[in-house]
Amino acid sequence: MTTNKMRGYVSLAADLRSGKTTPRAYLDETLKRIADLDGKIGAFVVINKAGAIKAADASTARWKAGKPLSPIDGMPIAIKDIIETADMPTGQGSPMWAGTDWKRDSAGVHALREAGAVIIGKTTTTEFAASHPWHKTQNPHDGTRTPGGSSSGSAAAVGAGMVPAGLGTQVVGSILRPSSFCGAVGFKPSVGAINRSGSHDHFSQSCQGAIGVTLADVWAVLRAMADRAGGDPGFAGLAGDVDFSKRKKPARLALLETSGWKATSEGGRKAFAAAKERLAKAGVELKGRADDPAIETAEKAMADALPATMAINSWEGRWPLNTYNDLDAGKLSTAARERLKIAEAMTQKEYAGLIGKRDAVRATYEQMADRYAACVTLGACGAAPVGLGHTGNTAMNVTASYLGCPAITLPLLEDEGLPLGLQLLGWMNGDASLFEVASWVASDAFGRSDLVGTLG
Repeated sequence: MTTNKMRGYVSLAADLRSGKTTPRAYLDETLKRIADLDGKIGAFVVINKAGAIKAADASTARWKAGKPLSPIDGMPIAIKDIIETADMPTGQGSPMWAGTDWKRDSAGVHALREAGAVIIGKTTTTEFAASHPWHKTQNPHDGTRTPGGSSSGSAAAVGAGMVPAGLGTQVVGSILRPSSFCGAVGFKPSVGAINRSGSHDHFSQSCQGAIGVTLADVWAVLRAMADRAGGDPGFAGLAGDVDFSKRKKPARLALLETSGWKATSEGGRKAFAAAKERLAKAGVELKGRADDPAIETAEKAMADALPATMAINSWEGRWPLNTYNDLDAGKLSTAARERLKIAEAMTQKEYAGLIGKRDAVRATYEQMADRYAACVTLGACGAAPVGLGHTGNTAMNVTASYLGCPAITLPLLEDEGLPLGLQLLGWMNGDASLFEVASWVASDAFGRSDLVGTLG
């Protein structure tokens, strides 16, 4: 298996303060790795080398003066190409909008710049962050396999060690699945936790999250964004802080199968069985649907997460697909045109019923919050499948999106000798608590302190 040799950024704070290293030196390393690797992997749509160098030099001066703007001051960050950037086009993974310059930063990107981050480039995504991959980005661990989607490029760039972090979005499984396939830490926050203004993903389950080499890097990126841009309108935004130097063992974790379990590979199931054994030996009480009626009730309630999500997304995606279809149907994939047909056959009453059911399922799930520190399951159905014309099965990832809860995938497992994530699901607005659980699981239960990092 390919190993990620990119150093986490925020853990270098002491070296940055002392001058042992600098943001410019880190950027130079990053640009070299991109030059060496991306010609084959194809994670990036565009690189803003001049802008990145300018930002890194300014950051170097701030660290030298002892006045960094934040823990991510100088961190190179890749941006999924449905998120607007003032200095680079935002093509939305579509021939219709390829090269389109929106001439503004999204709320999140502007917040990152305010925090001193180096916005290095735009990464590939599927068409409108849905299912069709016009770009043929490769999995960094096996070029014949998909990196997953729709945050394909960000996951591949992090998994290959080209950047320490990248922004992604998720409405079905678009952060968790590619992170699992590419061997990266992936975090989908609570719905509404990060301001998505200026990002072309207006679905009610959409979340803007991050993919990174360490938990500390991922948290620092999103903390910086929330501190400066808040959450989606009407939401307070990401809550809490995480002390990565202090980890408390969770007393009890709930084991979730979800409706995706029947689609998991034999290797994935064996890897999860070994993970359960490791957690149990570390002293964590594990309960599944056969042990606790509350888990069984939640499992039954979540059983239709995938078809319900696809129906909700179809209605919510009627616009802008209808106007795109009017503009130039030939530049839409067959999958996009089919989604539009489904949406046009739906009624508002049907959509209202779907939303009402989703609210009830979320309430059922949250009833377990006082009994379990988090839930644990597989990060994907198995290893990344062969082929670049699809992005893999979403069945093990959609549940977190449907529930609106925070979820993290950790690159702790393997299937077919390739990365497979261990997924942790938390409770609504309990994002910081979920990071504390994930930190303990990675470091104390699995001995992977390299996945944790510190905030320096």
